Amino acid sequence: MNTEKKLLTPLITGTLELRNRVVMAPMNRRRALDGIPAPSAPVYFGQRAGAGLIITDNTAVAPNGIGYMGTPGIYNEAQIEGWKRVANEVHARGGRIFMQLVHAGRIGHYLNNEGQMPLIAPSAVTAEGLIRTAGDMHLPNSEPIAATGADVRRLIDEHIQGAVNAIEAGFDGVEIHGAHGFLPEQFLHPHTNRRTDAYGGSIAARSRFLLEIVEGTAAAIGKERTGIRLSPFVKLNDLPDYAEEAETQRYIVDALQEMGILYIHLSDQGPVGHGKIPGTYIRDLRRRYNGLVMLAGGYTAETAEAALQAGLADLIAFGKPYIANPDLTERFRFDLPLATGDPETYYQGGDEGYTDYPVYGHTFGANTTADCR
Repeated sequence: MNTEKKLLTPLITGTLELRNRVVMAPMNRRRALDGIPAPSAPVYFGQRAGAGLIITDNTAVAPNGIGYMGTPGIYNEAQIEGWKRVANEVHARGGRIFMQLVHAGRIGHYLNNEGQMPLIAPSAVTAEGLIRTAGDMHLPNSEPIAATGADVRRLIDEHIQGAVNAIEAGFDGVEIHGAHGFLPEQFLHPHTNRRTDAYGGSIAARSRFLLEIVEGTAAAIGKERTGIRLSPFVKLNDLPDYAEEAETQRYIVDALQEMGILYIHLSDQGPVGHGKIPGTYIRDLRRRYNGLVMLAGGYTAETAEAALQAGLADLIAFGKPYIANPDLTERFRFDLPLATGDPETYYQGGDEGYTDYPVYGHTFGANTTADCR
């Protein structure tokens, strides 16, 4: 790809300098033990520091919000120390990195939570489907308990503290995971939110949980360090369509514009059959919201360039291509073919399928890094 293409040009805001508009999307590679990033995590992220911005695995803000076995956390000192090594390596290689903060809510099994804590959700509505637990067992999602008023306040505070912890670990900012049917979206959705208090019922009330997390995070670490991931009209984790979805999403975007956060990251799942975000919605969001817009969902170098040139986005995030192509930006730059990853090691395993993918034309071991600059 010609270096004059917009995808590979820098993006500079008042507080953030990115050397290109390629983002490594958040992917939960599920290699953490006790929520601590794997010892090879600094190698893995360092190999991919050629991205304009890296967003980490979704990282649990609380011991009862882990969801999937092997998910990293950011709620204790050992986890903070583990993430410091990651941030330091990425920064040493000239990269920028945000942490994605997650609470899985009703998605998961209590066996995966620290101390086998029960799942918690806006209402006691059990998710369909199976979840992997120790021993490679696949068990139905556990029934969650309904959050009390005090629980709701604690859950909000845990997100905010997770953001503070991420900054302590040296991260450039955080992305709040408000998508994919996890806890914030469970509050948004009337199927999973059947509350009758200040956090349930109307659009404003159902949106309150997510917006109070964003507002508190921006106040704690700065709005210029705060982003959010949303997946409007996407059907993941047992969430059906609902009549007020478009109106709800407009309400949220208008509130985020007023808060002035750094970016909105839209996760389109159309390529994998879980719902496509309409182009009309993206164009409307661009009119309503003045911050950066990031798009993710099956993009190639060519379709990413087209979206940028059309003004639909400022950044494009790539997920699975980054698993097998640590030098993805260089492959884009020189029109090199992309390697294919091994799906068996996408979301489980050790260093195999994690740090052993080579840069183009070279090989390297699990204890070395590739220069993607």
